[in-house]
Amino acid sequence: MKLDTAPVSLANLSETENQLHQPIVKDNGKTKESVFMVFGTTFITIFLAEIGDKTQLSTLLMSAESHAPWVVFLGSAVALITTSLLGVLLGGWISTKLSPKTVEKSAGVMLLLISLMLVWDVIKIDN
Repeated sequence: MKLDTAPVSLANLSETENQLHQPIVKDNGKTKESVFMVFGTTFITIFLAEIGDKTQLSTLLMSAESHAPWVVFLGSAVALITTSLLGVLLGGWISTKLSPKTVEKSAGVMLLLISLMLVWDVIKIDN
C-alpha cells in the first residue's frame, strides 16, 4: 500500500466496486529491484576492478608525499567521478547509435586486442 493513500475497507464491496477501488499499480517492484541490482552490480564490479590498480597506488603515493590525505582524496574522488561521468555519457550516446549486441561484441574485440597487446609486450620484453 502506498503511504499517500488511505486504507479502503474492501470487505463489503462487490467485485466490480472492489476493482474500481483498487489502486492502479504501474510499478510491480521490478523497477526498484533492478535499480538496486544495477547499482549493486556496478559498485561491486568497479570496486573490485579498482583495488590495487595504478590509480589507487598513485593516490597512495600522492597522499604519502603531500601529507594532505583529505586533499588527495577529494582530488582523486573528483577525477574518478569525472571519468565515470564521461563513461556513462559516452555509453548512453553509443547505446542510441548501436544495438546492445554490437556494443557487446565491440567491447569484447577491444578487450581481446588489449590483451594481445599486453601479451606481446611481455614477450617482447623477455627477448
